[in-house]
Amino acid sequence: MRRGGPGSTWRGSGVRAMGAVQHKLEVRVRYVDTDQMGVVHHARYFEWFEMGRTELIRALGLPYRELEQDGYHLPVVEAHAVYRRAARYDDVLTVVSTVEEQRGARLKISYRVLRGHELLAEGYTVHVFLNDDGRPVRPPRRFAELVTGRKGASRD
Repeated sequence: MRRGGPGSTWRGSGVRAMGAVQHKLEVRVRYVDTDQMGVVHHARYFEWFEMGRTELIRALGLPYRELEQDGYHLPVVEAHAVYRRAARYDDVLTVVSTVEEQRGARLKISYRVLRGHELLAEGYTVHVFLNDDGRPVRPPRRFAELVTGRKGASRD
C-alpha cells in the first residue's frame, strides 16, 4: 500500500498480545525526512507516531473519522520522545504503537521506532477523549471493549 504522497510507503499490521493492543507500521525514510547531515529530523518521529496511532485505532475497527462522526475527539495533551540512534535516508523502519493505558477519559499510547531489531527512538503520547463541546468524556463503550478485550467494558 502507498500512503502519504509520492515516494512514501508504509505497511501495517495489528495484533493483540497478552491483552495489549499493538500495531506495527512500516515506513521508508524519504529524502525530505532528513536534515543537512542526512539524519531524520526529530519532528518526523512525531509524524510517524501519529501515523502509527491512526493505523492502530483503524486496525481496532474504529477509525478516527468514525469517532469524530460519533462526537468524540482525541487531542494530544502530552508528547514525549527519546532518540537513541539516527535513522537515515532510505532506511526501512517499523513503528510499533501500543495502547499502554486507558483510564477514564485518558488514553496513553507508547511508540518504538526500530530499524530491524535496533531501537532508534521511543516515546508516548497522552490523549483525552472530548465531546463536541470540548469536555472530557469516557471513550465509547465499543472502543473500551476493543482496547481491553472485555465485552461490556464500561463507558461510564
